[in-house]
Amino acid sequence: MGSGMCAGMAPDHFTLDGDRARPLAAGVDPHEAVLDAADSCPAMAITVVDGGREIAPRP
Repeated sequence: MGSGMCAGMAPDHFTLDGDRARPLAAGVDPHEAVLDAADSCPAMAITVVDGGREIAPRP
């Protein structure tokens, strides 16, 4: 599934590749746009980890 929300919210970090959304890099700094994309992902397919601690999606 690729809603494209993450690519729209954080285009510097995600892209829509056909029907799949993909990160542009394996690891990125936890920018606010990336955290927002994780929070908004309808498939809950984005997890942001910083220092071994999951910080997004946020409750």
